[in-house]
Amino acid sequence: MRLTLAHIGNRLAASDPFEKLTQMWLERMGNFAETESAAYRSVEAFFESLARTKKGGTQVLVLLDSRGKQMSSEEFAAWLGTRRDSGAAQVIFAIGPASGWDDAARKQAALLLSLSKMTLAHALARAVLAEQIYRATTILTGHPYHTGH
Repeated sequence: MRLTLAHIGNRLAASDPFEKLTQMWLERMGNFAETESAAYRSVEAFFESLARTKKGGTQVLVLLDSRGKQMSSEEFAAWLGTRRDSGAAQVIFAIGPASGWDDAARKQAALLLSLSKMTLAHALARAVLAEQIYRATTILTGHPYHTGH
């Protein structure tokens, strides 16, 4: 299963501290799953890309949204494990534009996910999400990274 971390907006410079953290977690995930990071200039470009790549197998779209579901790390790992076990070829986690996702975009998602009731800077949200996806993969594989408290 391929895990994609996408966002709408400019690609961050490799020297950006949040981008360094995000890339670190994505690299660590490489031990457990194929990962990639992608930036799209617009929501339209993002959904056009999804439509082009959908032919390669089952895609599961997760949009980060303040109205989304909040989960514990264990619940999130269980959710991701269920997608893996059901044969999903790719899970795409996407952080939207500054104005948020519109209703049409939200309707296309398998899951609306909220990291917090607080608003986070998008670069920080990417780093937090990358760490939580890494944590979920370690939970699923029994790796000792997650101690449960």
